[in-house]
Amino acid sequence: MIKTILSSTKALTFGLLACLATQGHAQNKQKIDGVIGVVGDYIVLDSDIDKTYLELSAQNIPIKDISRCELFGKLLEDKVFAHQAIQDSIIVADSEVNDLMNRQLDNMLEQVGSMDKIVSFYKKKDVADLKAALFEIIKEGKLAEGMRDKIIDGVDVTPEEIRQFYNAIPKDSLPNFGAEIEIGQIVFKPKVSQEAKDEVIRRLKEIRQEVLDGGSFFSKAVLYTEDPGSKSTGGFYKMNRKTPFVKEFKDVAFSLKEGEISQPFESEFGYHIIYIEKIKGQDLELRHILMAPKISPSAELEAKERAEKAREEIKSGAITFADAAKKYSDEKETKNSGGKLVNPRTLETRFELTKLDPGLYSKVSDLKVNELSYIFPDNDTQGKRVFKIFTVTNKIDEHLADFTTDYMKIKDLALNKKQRAEIEKWLNKTIKDTYIFIAPDYKSCTFDREWIRK
Repeated sequence: MIKTILSSTKALTFGLLACLATQGHAQNKQKIDGVIGVVGDYIVLDSDIDKTYLELSAQNIPIKDISRCELFGKLLEDKVFAHQAIQDSIIVADSEVNDLMNRQLDNMLEQVGSMDKIVSFYKKKDVADLKAALFEIIKEGKLAEGMRDKIIDGVDVTPEEIRQFYNAIPKDSLPNFGAEIEIGQIVFKPKVSQEAKDEVIRRLKEIRQEVLDGGSFFSKAVLYTEDPGSKSTGGFYKMNRKTPFVKEFKDVAFSLKEGEISQPFESEFGYHIIYIEKIKGQDLELRHILMAPKISPSAELEAKERAEKAREEIKSGAITFADAAKKYSDEKETKNSGGKLVNPRTLETRFELTKLDPGLYSKVSDLKVNELSYIFPDNDTQGKRVFKIFTVTNKIDEHLADFTTDYMKIKDLALNKKQRAEIEKWLNKTIKDTYIFIAPDYKSCTFDREWIRK
């Protein structure tokens, strides 16, 4: 039985590319598509199963032993989550769906090379029709994801439950954890000159005035904004006070009236102007333009020289790496922890070597504990040039799970098991209370759940 299948929001691009690559081989196997299942207000088509097979194949997941009945059951489960999300008033912002859809379309276009091929594959009449269909697919996936999150919200494990989970694992079945390292870094950012800041502010004020004189904010954003997440939509975002935008952005946005354009203001990403398009209750529909001041070659050279000086101090023993990070680092996320990096997947300081980002792996994998790396140029999360020094603070060899050493990993395994049990309980109950239809051709399937009412 398949335990997990990528949701449509993650597998869409893979599925399309695989389908386009294999369309020629499928011509002789075409059949009439039809509704094979209904869950509440959602339907499952026969072709949905074929597309899911291709999505799995595109990710090198073996499909030889996966039956159509198994895939059908998994698709029915996804519909239950999405259907119940609507009943429970789970909100998925249209701006979030549009942003994800546009990013996926950009990725598809880059890989396939033609929007016509994408439109043709989805059997749509034009790009607008395609976007409408993709919007619904992505929104359904996000609703299902939101419902799953709601089910397991508040589920936690106590230390005693973690201990019992670990003790219940037979000794010959203990998980094997790969080699891990703990990494420290010091980041040196080039300083932005006041002249560069003034130039960006001047340009944004100029654009603002052009819009006030009758120009299109949408067009200006498409041409000039440096925000990749909203460039293709003319700088559009929909937000409320709970939307995770930086404080400076939210403070300005909620101080404006409908139709008003802000003066340029600064955030950690650069400088912005905001235009409020609509105010709907607690929600704002807005457009913005982001511009970041340009870094001069002399500022880059100065940052590199600061990095070289700090490296020499650490190497000579005049200061420890951790103290140097606190004294010199320009990265606030790691500065106060002595430069320690946190694994974003596990929120621990350990990184499994086989799962380490290739770029980072090449810089630290050969370092001995407490050895310094060379100075590496890199780009920060906003794409700006920085310089980094790395060290390895600890190395852990491959080993069998140990309760003390690997407590956080064991906790994650125990929590995952408890969350799965909660979802199973919820699914079994919700299926009984939801309208389900299974087409006659699939009533002979042996399902793990009671999709067919007796």
